[in-house]
Amino acid sequence: MQVLADSNIPLVESLFSSLDSVSAFHTYSQRQPSPAQLADCDVLLVRSITAVNAELLAQAPRLRFVGTATIGTEHVDQMALQQRNIAFASAPGANADSVAEYVLSCVLALGGASIIDSQQHVAIIGAGHTGRASGRRLQALGLTVSYYDPPLLAQLQSAFCDSVKRQDLLAHDDWQQVLSADIISCHVPLTQSGQHPTYHLFDADALAQLAADTLFINASRGAVVDNTALRQRQQTPAALKLALDVWESEPHVDACLANRVAIATPHIAGHSVEGKAGGGLSLYKAFCRWQKRACDVNLADYLPASASRQWQWPEMPTAEQLQAAILSRYDVRDDHRWWQQQGTRALSFDQARRDYAARQRRQLACDRVLTRDAVVAERMQQLGFTVIAG
Repeated sequence: MQVLADSNIPLVESLFSSLDSVSAFHTYSQRQPSPAQLADCDVLLVRSITAVNAELLAQAPRLRFVGTATIGTEHVDQMALQQRNIAFASAPGANADSVAEYVLSCVLALGGASIIDSQQHVAIIGAGHTGRASGRRLQALGLTVSYYDPPLLAQLQSAFCDSVKRQDLLAHDDWQQVLSADIISCHVPLTQSGQHPTYHLFDADALAQLAADTLFINASRGAVVDNTALRQRQQTPAALKLALDVWESEPHVDACLANRVAIATPHIAGHSVEGKAGGGLSLYKAFCRWQKRACDVNLADYLPASASRQWQWPEMPTAEQLQAAILSRYDVRDDHRWWQQQGTRALSFDQARRDYAARQRRQLACDRVLTRDAVVAERMQQLGFTVIAG
């Protein structure tokens, strides 16, 4: 079998090339592979920038397996794959912790140390892998977190029936509660059909109802927010505090909007070394399952060695100490400044994503807090630190 993969997915070349069923491994570096590349490929491994649609499938007559190293799957026409009997796999949860670290950094960078233990209301849109990972960190920061996820709420209500009260379920469907939140963070796939489509979930009407200085973060999909309406809102005196990692019509970015965003990054929230490698490993495992072969691999074996840092906190650190420690591990403002230097043109957007020096999340996991205080230990673990009794 011949494998064709996006050149920006770590590990897949070494993993797939080791299989006796793989006779050749090729990569492509543009958004879409060429017809010549597709003609002979049996396995296609993509990222979210590649549209796997009827046009692509018509150019790939031998295709038998498609994998995307992403959580989102809206760029893949799964119905078309089913009609061709082509197997499909994605990588749910692979970069959830990386996105959560991005969100945590945004909140501390824009909210300051005073936001810690403020119990401000955070509305997490979507209670999937990335939403819950982000919510856990923000709750550990001392914020009040709720999850807006009507589809999940319906599933939970169906599963538990009358045995659990509505307010005790993980998710809720109170849109007005979302619009009144102090902080909003989006973590949903892009859908345009069904009972709860997410396309332009935040349209002009919804954006108009947000209070000035609401901290609004989008690290899901650009078109979840109407970018034209958002730009118009930002041109008023009642501008929002914005952190945008995704943009409608990527790779084309509304430069006028980008200039009115406190934190602007080119779709790299999930781009940690561990997150990207985890996506590649997830596809390899899915391929092995499809081929009904054993798969005994460990992500840690493929990650670079990491130096560790250490904090000794016998008691709860101050808000300023906690903010400084977290931002010293990853400060999203560094990525904002870096992208400003790259420019926001389409070519710059794609090149910036390819050239991005992925955050080494394993480095963060090696950061240690020494404490004997159980409350401090629990909090620091929830914030992503390794805790050692001492």
